[in-house]
Amino acid sequence: MTRRSRMRELVFKTLFQNEFRNEQIQDVLSEVLGSEKTASIRRDARRYIQGLSRNARLIDQVISQHLENWSIDRLASVDRNVLRLGTYELLFEMDIPIEVTIDEAVEIAKRYGTENSGKFVNGVLDKIAKTTVPEEKLYL
Repeated sequence: MTRRSRMRELVFKTLFQNEFRNEQIQDVLSEVLGSEKTASIRRDARRYIQGLSRNARLIDQVISQHLENWSIDRLASVDRNVLRLGTYELLFEMDIPIEVTIDEAVEIAKRYGTENSGKFVNGVLDKIAKTTVPEEKLYL
C-alpha cells in the first residue's frame, strides 16, 4: 500500500468512527493515528480531516446533488464516508488526478463496504467529477 493510500484509509477510518462516537473528530483522529509512525502520513491525515471538517456542509451538499433516489443520511456509513473523502479530494486536493481519487475510493469501498459499494461509490464520484470539480483539475 502506498503512503497516500495508507493516509486515505486512516482518514476514512476516522470519519467512519466519528459517526459512532460522541467525541471531537480531532480526538478520534489522534486515536486512529496512534500507531502510525510515518510523519508525512500523520501530517496529511490531519490536513485532510481539517479540510473535511471545514467543508463538511458543502461536501455533503455536493454528494446529495448527485444521488439518485437516496438521501445522504440513508446511505451505509461506509459508502457515505468514502464519498465524503473522495468528494473532498476531488474538490480540494488539486494535485491528485481525478482517476486516482476515484480508484482509491473504490478500493476502500470494496475493502470495507458491501458487494455493491465499489460500483456505487464509482458512479457517484464519477458524476461529481464530470460536473463539479474545479477546471484546473481536469488537466492533470
